[in-house]
Amino acid sequence: MRKGSYGSTRLIAAALMAGALAGCSTLPSAGPTASQINAALRKDNQTGFKIVEIDAASGPSLAFTPPPVGGLAKLDQPGRIDTVGPGDLLEISIFEVGVTLFTAGSTGSSAQGGTFNPSARGTQLGTVKVDGGGDIQLPYIGRLAASGKTTGEIERMIERGLRGLSQRPQALVSVKENAHNVFYVSGDVRQPGRYTLGLPRERLLDSLARAGGTVNQPDDMVVRVTRGSVSEESRLSAVDASGPQNIALLAGDRVELFNRPRTYLVFGATDKVSQVNFGATNLSLAEALARIGGPSERLADPAAVYLFRYAAVAGDTTGAQPVIYRLNMMRPDSYFLSQRIGMHDKDLIYIATARANAPAKLAQILGQLFSPILAVRAVAR
Repeated sequence: MRKGSYGSTRLIAAALMAGALAGCSTLPSAGPTASQINAALRKDNQTGFKIVEIDAASGPSLAFTPPPVGGLAKLDQPGRIDTVGPGDLLEISIFEVGVTLFTAGSTGSSAQGGTFNPSARGTQLGTVKVDGGGDIQLPYIGRLAASGKTTGEIERMIERGLRGLSQRPQALVSVKENAHNVFYVSGDVRQPGRYTLGLPRERLLDSLARAGGTVNQPDDMVVRVTRGSVSEESRLSAVDASGPQNIALLAGDRVELFNRPRTYLVFGATDKVSQVNFGATNLSLAEALARIGGPSERLADPAAVYLFRYAAVAGDTTGAQPVIYRLNMMRPDSYFLSQRIGMHDKDLIYIATARANAPAKLAQILGQLFSPILAVRAVAR
């Protein structure tokens, strides 16, 4: 290569370097640096966020708090599950002695037209269905209002209806198929379906056990109970066997179990931008950082780890406000503090890019630019 050509190459290289230096502030980046976040606080704060340093003073307010109890306890109310309702199939038997009405027997007749039988006998009337209006129809007795009554009450109604027609009649009523005192379980359970309420009153966790339990981790599951037109829900992990959330079920209740994992987001100078499941009832900020491998050694500024969250501010009645909590991992005490800070569902962790990365990126870009030129020069020799 001639000397003049080599000089032109040097001029081109110098021009490229000058342009690269001028555009250093626009080099590719995973996000803003700590100084850029501080500048946005003063100049371009459209959401009204504020930055709070995580230290010994602010740390206790960010400590683990009990998970919200949920609203299932609001549905707890007294009720009966031993009454008959529309759709139920009843088995009815009549026992008679002396003058009988239903039993075909020996000779002789009573004044009422029945048959005299000195021995006690029983007659099954077969299966009787409670109609949509809550009534049953029986021979010689007629229509009886059965809905809302127990089997014992229906027995006494039948016996009163047979007075004067049979001597000392006794009735026995049992529920063959229950269509009224049932509950429904659906969603992420092993055996969804319709189940009959047992005695004593069945509770929420009992109903889930009958349905085979959940197919996922309880920490990721939400249970919803619908009673009439009212629905309430809670995390399954927050329903304790002896707690107020483990309500007693009533006829017609619908229990739904669905997967709604708690997650947090990770952006910035990390090896991978990701959405991460909690996978536990409580998760600390230290554990959340460890699950993503911590700040990247090549890119991150460990003194600028941020936790973005909508938080209730003391004395502010306008609702949750955007707050950025800053953790300086260059301070040893920050590691103690981060172990006591509880993560919330949908929190966002941002790890700021180190300013020192800009020269390294510039050198990498220049190396990619000049490598072909140097290769051509070597071949020309």
